[in-house]
Amino acid sequence: MILLPRVAMAGEPVVTQEPVVTLPAPPFTLPFLPPISGDWTVSVGAGAEYKPDFEGARRYTVSPVPVFSIHRAGSPDRFRSPRDSAGITFLDMAGFRAGPAGKYVAPRTATDFAELRGLGDVNAAIELGGFLEYFPVDWLRGRVEVLQGFGGHHGVVANFSGDLILPVAPQWTLSGGPRFTAESTAATSPYFGITLAQAMASGLPAFNARGGAHSVGAGAQLRYQYNPQWEVHTYVEYQRLLGDAAASPLVQQRGSPNQVTVGLGASYSFNVRVK
Repeated sequence: MILLPRVAMAGEPVVTQEPVVTLPAPPFTLPFLPPISGDWTVSVGAGAEYKPDFEGARRYTVSPVPVFSIHRAGSPDRFRSPRDSAGITFLDMAGFRAGPAGKYVAPRTATDFAELRGLGDVNAAIELGGFLEYFPVDWLRGRVEVLQGFGGHHGVVANFSGDLILPVAPQWTLSGGPRFTAESTAATSPYFGITLAQAMASGLPAFNARGGAHSVGAGAQLRYQYNPQWEVHTYVEYQRLLGDAAASPLVQQRGSPNQVTVGLGASYSFNVRVK
């Protein structure tokens, strides 16, 4: 049975919730990781983003986005960026946090957008890998994710970010910093390459898109934490496409290398006990 905690009224002291879900321990353990048993804090939520129709597009649309993360209960409530892939923090010590991470990349359907006519569809992709982040001080974070694609692309994506984290008022936190992404050819080509057949069907010149530096940019987030369970956040992320992604005829003739995402979301945190 799942028991949801009562939300504190205004002026009432907030008490950190106890674990509300109990799960059986997994049938195995990994020797190089801490034991899975114990209490974990799970954060789930949803939001919406106003972002380009597809990567490299100049027109924008509104899309839903999920929020999900897990970390060991009792560890500090570390900063989370909306740009972070969903992850589970297995290692949390001496300012370092690490664990598996994953991301869903929506399919790109050519018939949905006039700019993609003749270019064919790109299936949905799942990117799986891991993250490592470091807090030299509480108000500064560096993070790197390395993800392998499956499905729509089979390349490797590496995301780098840094964030300055500033409490500006009780319950309010402002953060922001630089972003950089590098991709292998197998991750870039399905979205920005144009085969001879696609060139004939689309009217765009053929283009062999290779990997390398993919984008650079910056992001900022404003977070309001109502209590230890509920938070709301809004954010803006800007990226400038680089290399062959920016040079692709799809971007040069029908899109834009400048990509902006504006989002709003909310999340709820609760504890899970693994026995």
